[in-house]
Amino acid sequence: MAVAQRMYARALFQAAQEAGRLERVGEELEALAGAVVDVPELAAFLRNPEVEPAGKAALLDELAAGADDLVRNFVRLVAEKGRAGELPEIGRELEALVDKAQNRLSVELETAVELSDEDAASIIRTIEQASGRTVEATRSVDPSLIGGVVLKIGSFRADGSVRGRLERLRNELVTAH
Repeated sequence: MAVAQRMYARALFQAAQEAGRLERVGEELEALAGAVVDVPELAAFLRNPEVEPAGKAALLDELAAGADDLVRNFVRLVAEKGRAGELPEIGRELEALVDKAQNRLSVELETAVELSDEDAASIIRTIEQASGRTVEATRSVDPSLIGGVVLKIGSFRADGSVRGRLERLRNELVTAH
């Protein structure tokens, strides 16, 4: 994460926290950043150095119509400073700050087969007990894992899958002479 992206996220975080609108601002910026990720044409427009910052700011202002004033002013400022294309990264940094402030941990559970609600709840309880934080988990299925679980928390990745174990074993065999 670039220092500038972290600085922008922290500035918005502090302003939203002081205004008592941290949750709303975080959700709205996340939605806007998600749109940039989900719509390749929008991302290309915002990253295009030939488009004037004022044009990017006008488009973002239109997209953020109805959003909290802090979000609208923030995206306008980011665009005017030439960083409109970095909204997804700034959004991720803001999300991490909000999660930390609210003692929340965002976790992704990836398994080879769909977990039962009971099994998922058991894994989440274990993570909550170990971390002392409230866990918000998303679940996904990747049959190529063969079995086991891959746990992703931010940039941390714990691979307890059969595929991961096989890959580690293969690497050990290749490097052992």
